[in-house]
Amino acid sequence: MTATAPAAEATVRKSSPGAARGPRRRTGRIRRIGLPYLLLLPALLLELLVHLVPMVIGIVMSFKELTQFYIRDWGTAPWAGFDNYSVSVDFDAPVGKALLHSFLVTVAFTLLSVGLCWLIGTAAAVFMQDTFRGRGLLRALFLVPYALPVYAAVITWVFMFQHDNGLVNHVLHDQLGLTDKPSFWLIGDNSFIALLTVSVWKGWPFAFLIVMAGLQNIPRELYEAAALDGAGMIQQLRRITLPSLRPVNQVLVLVLFLWTFNDFNTPYVLFGKSAPEAADLISVHIYQASFVTWNFGTGSAMSVLLLLFLLVVTGVYLALTSRGRRTAS
Repeated sequence: MTATAPAAEATVRKSSPGAARGPRRRTGRIRRIGLPYLLLLPALLLELLVHLVPMVIGIVMSFKELTQFYIRDWGTAPWAGFDNYSVSVDFDAPVGKALLHSFLVTVAFTLLSVGLCWLIGTAAAVFMQDTFRGRGLLRALFLVPYALPVYAAVITWVFMFQHDNGLVNHVLHDQLGLTDKPSFWLIGDNSFIALLTVSVWKGWPFAFLIVMAGLQNIPRELYEAAALDGAGMIQQLRRITLPSLRPVNQVLVLVLFLWTFNDFNTPYVLFGKSAPEAADLISVHIYQASFVTWNFGTGSAMSVLLLLFLLVVTGVYLALTSRGRRTAS
């Protein structure tokens, strides 16, 4: 009697529909949870191969005394420890002093470029909200600098900045008479202005595109109600447009900052392998330290320091912006 009771109870459990439905539910839940990760697996593998693996190799190279004598088999290069980092951050020595100067130039260039790109892009996007004849054509023309290939656009600017027959000197000196003599734009202190001009010219259409997309999500009823209350264009911009665009601007400024700070193509095509001292961006400086002087260990250490700086800035920026969103809500 006692032996048959557990067997009968087990038979009842097997025959009940709830007992069979439980494992099926768990299996379906596992499939639903695992499917997104399975779909992301190819992208994660490509990201690992394209970015993470070279990044790890670069970090390892920064701890080696890697010069042109070990380039064929860099794994046999002697271990240098933190010597490459010590040389890079020794601001009293020539290498560290040059790196600090390049860093300060890059910071000034990035702040000016990002600020001007955001200002011009936002102004153009707000202006384009009004309906007028030819608005679609004008929008398309505004996006041309962003759509052009970087090399083609920058090479065009190289010809325009030529000293003898460039368009810039022809307009400023020959036509308008704003300068006493033709200026050298690709050497000396004017190289910073030339680099900033090209960067803003090809960067502000991206800000224009993002801000214009963000403006589409602002209800027109808010502007109509503000106009009925007597608010002018400046007040509408301050009270409605800019607060509504805050999430968009937070992402936009961060992306522009990272792109501009790491920009290599623009200064390299504009000035070549050796940029002038006034326009010595840190991306070109690291390239010169690695591929011109053949000191890949020091160049890798500089790259790692740049990566750490950008990670810290990005983390602080995201923390501040998220705190601002929580305070506003």
